[in-house]
Amino acid sequence: MSALILALAAGAAVGLALGALGGGGSVLAVPALIYLLGFTPAAATTASLLIVAATSATALYAHARAGNVRWRTGALFAASGLLPAAAAGAVAAHLPQRALTAAFAAIATLAAVMMLLGTRERRSDDTRSDDRRSDDTRSDDTRSDDTRAEDTRADDTRPDAPEPPRRAPARAAGTGAGLGALTGLLGVGGGFLVVPTLVAVLAFEMQAAVGTSLLVITTNSLASLLTRGATASGLDWSVIAPFAATAILGAWDGKRLAAKVSGTALRRAFAVALLAVAAFMLVDALT
Repeated sequence: MSALILALAAGAAVGLALGALGGGGSVLAVPALIYLLGFTPAAATTASLLIVAATSATALYAHARAGNVRWRTGALFAASGLLPAAAAGAVAAHLPQRALTAAFAAIATLAAVMMLLGTRERRSDDTRSDDRRSDDTRSDDTRSDDTRAEDTRADDTRPDAPEPPRRAPARAAGTGAGLGALTGLLGVGGGFLVVPTLVAVLAFEMQAAVGTSLLVITTNSLASLLTRGATASGLDWSVIAPFAATAILGAWDGKRLAAKVSGTALRRAFAVALLAVAAFMLVDALT
């Protein structure tokens, strides 16, 4: 199979992942570039940054048009990762190739586990929400309008209502810095870390978390590319260009796919694929 066909197929998969899930595309891009297209690990991480930056920017535009991007929060989150991304990008070119491969396999495993745990938690939350709605419906059938009004006022002040965590900004900044270092070192956008952080720490809805994560991924990818001049000079653009082009088109399809297919099903399938890729890369690095 020619390199062009492989690049087109891999690019479509990366774009679908980024558009539908707000992350995970680069975790597929790096192994595809190494094992399907013959890139070295260092060159693959640089090429992945180029592809992911272009694809994320395209997906970001689509989500921004739908109103799913929190620009201020996303900018603050991304700003904390700019310096770590640049510094890690300069270090990556001097690390052993096997070390990069093993580290990437570990990150792919982490991404898969987080996605699987996230789908389980969301399923539990949905079940609890459905139970509460059913209980409320049955109760409402037997209560008067005045009683419901009193209950509504009481709900607004009940002590067990969730409150925004006081340390959320500090935790978000710390996660942003760690994400920037990860992006610079391994060429991964880190959406699989950004989305859960925005949901759990900053109480974002899932669609807003996905859209905002694309802003963070784009910014960090561009920052780390600035320090990778040495590894960018010898890249095969006849492969990278079609790879990026189909990834961009795939990102638009991924955005539409996310609106039609269950997010839990998408994440579970993607997580299983990541585990298989991670196992293959780890065996390759250790043998």
